[in-house]
Amino acid sequence: MNAFFAVLAQPLGILLQTLYSFIGNYAISLIVLTTLIKILLYPSYKQQMMSTMGMQKIQAQVKDIQTKYQNDRALMNQKLQELYKKENVSPTAGCLPMIVQMIIIMGLFALLRNPILYMNSEDMVFAVHESFLWIEDLAQPDPWILPILAGIATFVSFYLSSQNQQSSMGGAMTVMMKYVFPLMIMWLARSYPAGLALYWFVSQFLQIFFTLRFNQLRKNEGKKPKKKKKPVRAGEGVR
Repeated sequence: MNAFFAVLAQPLGILLQTLYSFIGNYAISLIVLTTLIKILLYPSYKQQMMSTMGMQKIQAQVKDIQTKYQNDRALMNQKLQELYKKENVSPTAGCLPMIVQMIIIMGLFALLRNPILYMNSEDMVFAVHESFLWIEDLAQPDPWILPILAGIATFVSFYLSSQNQQSSMGGAMTVMMKYVFPLMIMWLARSYPAGLALYWFVSQFLQIFFTLRFNQLRKNEGKKPKKKKKPVRAGEGVR
């Protein structure tokens, strides 16, 4: 498992070291790294969201097919595949982008939890202990302010994500993701290095803007007028 995390974390550690060599401030380098990662993941996130939006548009048709052919699963699957092909959507299209995002997040988590394990530069041994704003040592946990900010950013991000999405999760699961998960993030951030909590806060803060963008895109898609078919005049089409 450690070897797996090393494969993920070491390239990110090299990138963080490179940024620090130019910027000279560990916290700012970490913020820049987080921003770069989010920008690089933007196409992947966009693909995931567009796939989700596409599936939501045809959800009523999917349910109709499932109800109509519930006693014939082979025919039901055939009709569903025909619908997906017609609407140019795929129920699995959002899986790969999500996996890519999770792999990078795991690498960042491993790097920022134990940064010295994945960075060989002597400068970084001291850099991870630098202060930032009210934080005296980024390698030590911040007891309250940063964890609270991370929890609030996580709540807002989840709230906006669920606001315009039709979720198949039950009410209890939705409540847990929206309220319990941010509290869990806040609690964990109190025990992890402040650098890791800083990464999570910046990441969720940027995610809020991404989600606002796609929520607006979804609203605009819903407002687009449907194209009307031109009436066929008498005699047209007959040659």
